[in-house]
Amino acid sequence: MANKLVIIDTDCGIDDAQAIMMALAAPDVQVLGITCCFGNASVENVCQNVLMVLSICERGKIPVFQGSAGPLVGANKELSDHFGSDGLGDVIEDKDPLWKEKIQREHAVDAMLRLVSENHKQVSLVALGPLTNLALAVRLDPLFPEKLKDLFIMGGNMEGKGNVTLCGEFNFVMDPESAYIVLEEFLCPTHLASWEYSCRNTLTWEFFEELTNQDTPAARFMKKITSKCWAYSKSAMMNKRDVYFGPGFVSYDSYAMAAFIDSSVVTQSIDCAVRVELQGTMCRGMMALDQTNQLKKSHRICVMNKCDLAKFSRLLMDSLKLPLNK
Repeated sequence: MANKLVIIDTDCGIDDAQAIMMALAAPDVQVLGITCCFGNASVENVCQNVLMVLSICERGKIPVFQGSAGPLVGANKELSDHFGSDGLGDVIEDKDPLWKEKIQREHAVDAMLRLVSENHKQVSLVALGPLTNLALAVRLDPLFPEKLKDLFIMGGNMEGKGNVTLCGEFNFVMDPESAYIVLEEFLCPTHLASWEYSCRNTLTWEFFEELTNQDTPAARFMKKITSKCWAYSKSAMMNKRDVYFGPGFVSYDSYAMAAFIDSSVVTQSIDCAVRVELQGTMCRGMMALDQTNQLKKSHRICVMNKCDLAKFSRLLMDSLKLPLNK
């Protein structure tokens, strides 16, 4: 079976870790490299988190690159504690003191440009955090998007419902300018898993228990990093999400990764132009869908809407069967 080549750009929190493991478990996926950016934690913590995931899965040969430490414009915003201060639930005590030696010397953006140029039109890019590295890549090489096979993004929103501001989703709010640049200038086929898409396609907490109770290194690792994280507390999240979407377990970044691995996971989508709002105090970072063609943009993106939960569940379950011989 021919390998699907992918670069994963991540701000590795718990759900990013799950998405990365999903890619590692897919039999027809070859991860060329993992590029790191700020977001769920500092970029230094993100690098350590990625190395930890790769170590658990016995895939330490995959290169990891350190990238953007802050947004394209303005000062760093306060980091979220959604997944703890370190991004992995603040439960890891024995962190690797030599982690810096395991990070590639090449900057993440340079690595992204090089890997895509070496594999013209063959590489998919899956972006799981703020889009700063991607925006810098297109500024350094305006032809970069043309060299990609396609782009998958977890981020943005469809209906003006925010999870960190009144109208904005976390990844886009952390760097609105970069989100704007990517959705305006990346004219390759683009697929987006929004916050609402993730929350509307939840899984049961009973499934989460079955998922993390598998007797494998990856499952034990996932159980540990979710053990004290309020975002994986059934009672806390039922109360928090009841307002819009009702209760359920959501692995946000895994939805974008699943769409890359198996396009049939997405059973319904909206194809339209989009634009990220950069002005205003309430709507900055919000993504607007142009379903009436008022923007007169030729480029459309695929905004995911409905998900085959049976297929998605299998991909999640398989992701924690790691390590696999590969």
